[in-house]
Amino acid sequence: MAEVLTQRDAGPSTPARVAPKSRPGKLSRYQTRWAWFFVSPWLIGFLLFTLIPIVATLGFSFTNYSPVTPEATRFIGVQNYVRMTTDPKVATSLLVTVRYAVLAIPITLGFGLLLAAMVNAKSLKGQSFFRTMFYMPSMIPVVAAGLIWAGVMNTQTGWLNLGLEAIGLPAPDWLNSTFWIYPALVLIGLWGTGNLMLTLLAGMQGVPNELYEAASIDGAGAWVKFRHVTLPMISPVLFYNLTLMIIGAFKYFDMAYVLKNGTGGPADATLFYNLNLYKNAFEYNLMGYASALAWVLFLIVFALAVVLFGTSGRWVYYAGDGKK
Repeated sequence: MAEVLTQRDAGPSTPARVAPKSRPGKLSRYQTRWAWFFVSPWLIGFLLFTLIPIVATLGFSFTNYSPVTPEATRFIGVQNYVRMTTDPKVATSLLVTVRYAVLAIPITLGFGLLLAAMVNAKSLKGQSFFRTMFYMPSMIPVVAAGLIWAGVMNTQTGWLNLGLEAIGLPAPDWLNSTFWIYPALVLIGLWGTGNLMLTLLAGMQGVPNELYEAASIDGAGAWVKFRHVTLPMISPVLFYNLTLMIIGAFKYFDMAYVLKNGTGGPADATLFYNLNLYKNAFEYNLMGYASALAWVLFLIVFALAVVLFGTSGRWVYYAGDGKK
């Protein structure tokens, strides 16, 4: 009590002293230097092979740069961008890309969900075997896969058409028809959905069993559980994959290039935007114009990503934050 009275009767208290911030010790500085050392290869690679080329293409897009005659390069302002508005190949390639994206994205996402749900079922025997088998095709290089499917879809000897004819169905000309070429490309894409299946499977296995048990007590069936438990809980994974699929659809052209030897046939049905960009850059040597095409593609994909992120709050549910 005496000590309390003494402190109470004392003069005005002195302001509390703030301890100075401690400087990083020798060990901390040593660890930081080594951290930068180990991360430097990635930083150097990103600088040399990603950031500098991106900035360079922006500069090239305002020039008539050609790798064949670099000495004739001159600044032409926005002429490359103006030229795109009158170039029929740009409109055609963009329409081809959109048509493929509208068809491929929902079918591929639905097929990946089906595969993930199937290999996640506890009643399925040999789950590890099926996961491996479904994932293996995604490891095959694009060129090899293209050669395989060119044989599979051959109108005369392909086993796909032979099988259809055996059951009395018409055998379409998969690779030479402007209508069937898109289902053919989507079908080939379904063959390589291993990564999509794995990410969705990981999301499904992270759903708490308590939610399924509570739904069972309420009398929910398998479809109701999938619709109202599984889908909301894996919506962040769906959002992630949907974003990647939109980006992938707009930069798609490798399989079409292999199947049709880069011609864009039949009748420009496989002249994807990225293929048109590639042809301008490396066949016609119009690197400045191709750079402008690349930046317009970036702006299109960026705008779609902004829309997707803007609408995600309505359907993406993150457990624990109380938001949807």
